[in-house]
Amino acid sequence: MATLQVKNMTIGEGKPKVIVPLVGKTSREILNEAEAVNRLKPDMVEWRVDCYNEVENIQSVKDVLRELRAIFSNELLLFTFRSHKEGGNKVISDDYYVELNQAAILTGQIDFIDIELFNKEEVIKSIQETAKANGVYVIMSNHDFTKTPDKDEIISRLRQMQELGADIPKIAVMPNSVQDVITLLDATYTMKTKYADRPIITISMGATGMISRLAGELFGSAFTFGAGKDISAPGQISVEELKTVLDIFHKHL
Repeated sequence: MATLQVKNMTIGEGKPKVIVPLVGKTSREILNEAEAVNRLKPDMVEWRVDCYNEVENIQSVKDVLRELRAIFSNELLLFTFRSHKEGGNKVISDDYYVELNQAAILTGQIDFIDIELFNKEEVIKSIQETAKANGVYVIMSNHDFTKTPDKDEIISRLRQMQELGADIPKIAVMPNSVQDVITLLDATYTMKTKYADRPIITISMGATGMISRLAGELFGSAFTFGAGKDISAPGQISVEELKTVLDIFHKHL
């Protein structure tokens, strides 16, 4: 599995890098949250823009992005509109999904954009082309909040993202048993050792899947998500606790 160099960060080696989401509903909440998260010194900050009350106002989104970049001058910044069908907070049209993501890319304020795998091909292609032309990296993602697909399906989706040109493929699934967590970890390790030619992100959500957020260095997940002020998905733990455990794993591997 090859690494990815973005600014001064090498992704895909050593400890998993820590992403902290911003999930405020108003610009004031988002910026207050950002100030608190900045003190936690994450590797990457994810703005979950689907949580924002004014997400359908492109200019307001641009204004918040500009202020976020002023706060996070050194950290990587990920822009994510999580669709309602994959656990997000709002339903928008395909056309607006494209317009919103392209507008975020064109601000020059972000480093990564999230594109969901299960979109129309033309939607993915439009956003990807804009990202590539403007030096923005793509995390292609898939989320299942009800179940964990079998090992072959998890690997198939990650490989599909890779074939579509994602810089980092990502999958997050919900376990209904401990065996589901083992399935996700097994798929991660197989993807890492047999198929991946770039960093990947895999997550088993909820309390049952917490080990997947902690043991990425062993199994092959390059990023993990920690909670700042609020969580964006089940099973996230505080950044402080997360960093402590990542350090322990790293020290003894």
